[in-house]
Amino acid sequence: MPERSPADDAPQRVCASADLPERGRAALFDLLEHGEPMRAFALRIDGTARAYLNRCAHVPMELDWTPGEFLDAEREFIICSTHGAVYAPATGHCLGGPCGRGHLTPVDVVERAGVVWWLPSASLKPLPPLPPAPPPETTQR
Repeated sequence: MPERSPADDAPQRVCASADLPERGRAALFDLLEHGEPMRAFALRIDGTARAYLNRCAHVPMELDWTPGEFLDAEREFIICSTHGAVYAPATGHCLGGPCGRGHLTPVDVVERAGVVWWLPSASLKPLPPLPPAPPPETTQR
């Protein structure tokens, strides 16, 4: 079993608060869900940052129309671009379409000092740090 680090439970930066406009383009970020890589997104809805895994409750496919675009044309609902499932952006609950009584998987977020942070949990963890890049090769003359 890999060793846990204090960084596994530390808040993880998503974006500057100013980069998350009301009902605008979402901020995308990556994490691990039960050890598997997963994309997530954060939106500002009614003044509050909200975040969910980027996965439809109907079929496990990413929701966005284009990267970061999750809301319908009126900017009122989260819509799955594949099958048209409709979700309430403030709660993630399915409102219509093939998602039935399902809901989006929430990711806990907080805003502090002008930054949006996601909070790791038992099932959601940060990605491991990237290994250092190898030094550039030098050519001998």
